[in-house]
Amino acid sequence: MILMEKKYLYSLSSLVIIAFFSSCAPKSGTSDKTGLAYNKKETGGFTVNNRFKRGPGPGLVEIEGGVFVMSGSAINTPGQELSNYNHKRETTVSSFYMDETEVSNTNWLEYLNWIRTNFPTDYEYYYNELPDTLVWRKPLSYNEPYVDNYLRHPAYQDYPVVGVTWEQAARYCTWRTDRVNESLLRNQGYMKSFQEVNGGGKGRKSGRGSAAAGTGAAAGTTGTASTAGTTAEGPFNTDLYINGQIDDKGKRAMPDLNPSATAAAASKKGATRNVRLEDGILKQPYRLPTEAEWEYAALGLIGNTQYENISENKIYPWNGLGLSSAKKSTRGLMLANFKRTKGDYMGVGGSLNDKGSLTVDVKSYTPNDFGLYNMAGNVNEWVADVYRANTFEAADAFNPYRGNFYQDKEIADAATGKLAKDKYNRPVLIAAVAAKKQTWAEKQAAAAKPADSVTQNSYADQRGYRDPANDLYGEITLVTNKSRVYKGGSWDDQAIWLNPATRRFLSQDEATADIGFRCAMTMLGAPEIRSAGKPQFKQTARSSRR
Repeated sequence: MILMEKKYLYSLSSLVIIAFFSSCAPKSGTSDKTGLAYNKKETGGFTVNNRFKRGPGPGLVEIEGGVFVMSGSAINTPGQELSNYNHKRETTVSSFYMDETEVSNTNWLEYLNWIRTNFPTDYEYYYNELPDTLVWRKPLSYNEPYVDNYLRHPAYQDYPVVGVTWEQAARYCTWRTDRVNESLLRNQGYMKSFQEVNGGGKGRKSGRGSAAAGTGAAAGTTGTASTAGTTAEGPFNTDLYINGQIDDKGKRAMPDLNPSATAAAASKKGATRNVRLEDGILKQPYRLPTEAEWEYAALGLIGNTQYENISENKIYPWNGLGLSSAKKSTRGLMLANFKRTKGDYMGVGGSLNDKGSLTVDVKSYTPNDFGLYNMAGNVNEWVADVYRANTFEAADAFNPYRGNFYQDKEIADAATGKLAKDKYNRPVLIAAVAAKKQTWAEKQAAAAKPADSVTQNSYADQRGYRDPANDLYGEITLVTNKSRVYKGGSWDDQAIWLNPATRRFLSQDEATADIGFRCAMTMLGAPEIRSAGKPQFKQTARSSRR
């Protein structure tokens, strides 16, 4: 079938791209405006990567964007509140990457292990990232075994993590970004290897953190030989590394072609430098998907599209109106993990219809045409957006999103551009104070003032942008700027919530037993993922470079 072929093509290509990180030195070239050679020390050392190959970070699959009717799959059911949907409107989503599966208990325990290994005496940090396992408790249900076992017991290791707030999920995304980029840099030799840092390599003494030096499936966890972290400056952070505030160069560190650069005394290969964003090696930040991205990815209409014509719309992530499989080998089995009726969570003993009582393995059932598992049922999923019932009236048509809170990295030294950092070696973020680039004098003056003395304006917080003046959110309603959208339906929901257009909200600091999440990543460059076999205007090699 065409749908199956496309689905497996996406999965196969993602594996190939993940394996093909661009680690080669850039080729030389010549500026078409100045005639000066690129990547040459004698002409100033300006570096241009002519070999960049993009690809997703670990765990992600490609989602080629396009136009779709947001809420176009909505089911008009009598009694269903209008606020549970957005009104139908044409929307364009740019291409992006999304997790193949929901984040699992093992993924979250990896996060907790990193905290315990790197900050063994910071009990508050560890405690703040623990999921709330008490979400399983109900006055008239015997769920106590899940309180103690669901997160940590290997019986549930590949089940989706629950009891996490939107805030915890967002912090996990930040942590995962740093672990993936650190793993990439260390494994490719741009930084010292994990063995060099933590011990355990040939001819080296095993350090305290060597047992934790593996990178894992979704991210590179690191053990350390001290509580400070994996580098002399503390745990690796992508922003600080790019800003030159982490000095940890490996055997294949980038050559520094600046004519004035000097090599370290022990260096045999000349001057070296940190990887830059311009080198195209570091991955973009992991983040929560926007509501529009999530709904677009859940529908997976690419499997039903040819020459811009959609042959069949969907009301679920699969084709058809039914909720059970029609295939002979799986006939009657549910296509998602949900509550069939008010009291039927899994079917009749001896013939369980969805194979799950509560949650199930994150790779259960058949993935949709993008290769994504459980985009309906199992657990609801947090998305990035702040909830408003009337978002459809105000949001832009391209990459719609409500929730922008603009922040800048605090400058510790205005002359050198050194960033301020917290005790976890992360940049200190402050509310943005200007909607445009400041002059040099303005930036120096702002950096010299205490952070709490800088005059704030309405630019930073845009979450309530275009809200009607007569809708007093948070005063006459339960909706506030901390209300976040979640989507997808869960093991504890009936079928109506499996429709990708449905939407509910919960405060970003609350958690439940039926909400989890998955991460996304921005895709840079051209939106078309594969051009082979498609009509193209003829381009020169340079202009078609991505």
